[in-house]
Amino acid sequence: MERVIPSSTIRVEDVASHPAFRQLASLRGVDHDLRYATTNNFSGRVLYPPAWDCAWLRAEACAGLEAAAAWLATERAGYRLVVLDALRPHRVQVAIWADIAGTPSALYFADPARGSVHSFGMAVDVTLFDPQGREVDMGSGFDEMSLKSHPSMNDEHLALGVLSADQVAERGWLHAAMARGGFRGIPTEWWHFDFGDRERVRRELPRVE
Repeated sequence: MERVIPSSTIRVEDVASHPAFRQLASLRGVDHDLRYATTNNFSGRVLYPPAWDCAWLRAEACAGLEAAAAWLATERAGYRLVVLDALRPHRVQVAIWADIAGTPSALYFADPARGSVHSFGMAVDVTLFDPQGREVDMGSGFDEMSLKSHPSMNDEHLALGVLSADQVAERGWLHAAMARGGFRGIPTEWWHFDFGDRERVRRELPRVE
């Protein structure tokens, strides 16, 4: 795989003072629960040390999230977007890859040689909470590395009874909201959305280390 060299890099410790980034707490209509800052993730370990504040995205992605949340609030009152992962330092991506390279889980993580779009602050993992503050049932959990998580297979899974009509509909609501904000999903993870062209992001924007 061709190694991608970013135009420049930023230390995660310096993101808070960088003008291109906004804090997730500043976003209107968007909550966050960063699972990699806790043990509630696929690894069962804290992947973001307490000293690393990863609750940030680039400003353009933040504006997109606010637009998605505003559309959702108008079309489906009481439902909210909840960010589960946002900025992921490249150092974390390297550590994850060391654990999962050569396993089936590698399908769900970008090879650090190319770089994760999360590490540029231009990708987000997100779900919905209902008006009672409960996480919506999407048919599989966040970071559940199985075919059941693939939105490209929604129709097949619905026909076979792997997913219910309600679960597929919830995925549709999430996708619709994120599309209104300018995000694009991927075939293998219902929760992951990119803002902007992946190759341009990797080529032109600074990566957070």
